[in-house]
Amino acid sequence: LTFANCCFSMVDWLLSGHFTTFPELQIAYAEGQIGWIPYILERADAVWEENRGWGGIADKVLEPPSDLFRKHVYGCFFDDAFGLQSIADIGENNVTYETDYPHSDSTWPHSSKIAQEQTRGLTEEQIYKVLRGNAINMLHLEDYRAADKAAGISVFSS
Repeated sequence: LTFANCCFSMVDWLLSGHFTTFPELQIAYAEGQIGWIPYILERADAVWEENRGWGGIADKVLEPPSDLFRKHVYGCFFDDAFGLQSIADIGENNVTYETDYPHSDSTWPHSSKIAQEQTRGLTEEQIYKVLRGNAINMLHLEDYRAADKAAGISVFSS
């Protein structure tokens, strides 16, 4: 259950001021799943709004933590149906699928099947973003996006 470390770390990043200092910085949370993110963003925004004047962050964190998250942070998952149900609260551009091959806490060797099952109910565009497109953006692999468009790639093509 590595999400606990991710929660603490993400709050530290969002309230650190580092995203203001380094506006191109991006981070990803691997092996933490994503279902916890909406609550942390809601709570961080409330703390920022209500307490930033005396919390030592007023001059470092210039916008709500949820806005910083959307610009700088990716949440990765391999088995989190609840998290995908919350994709609108997390941000469809901030979620990416991961595999943890082979690892005791993974979906391998059924990763493809589980990815298909858990992305049911998402739009084709959301499925593409979650399974491929957001990782391309995160890693700045624009040649892959252009190749996908040129090939008319399907999300679950064989």
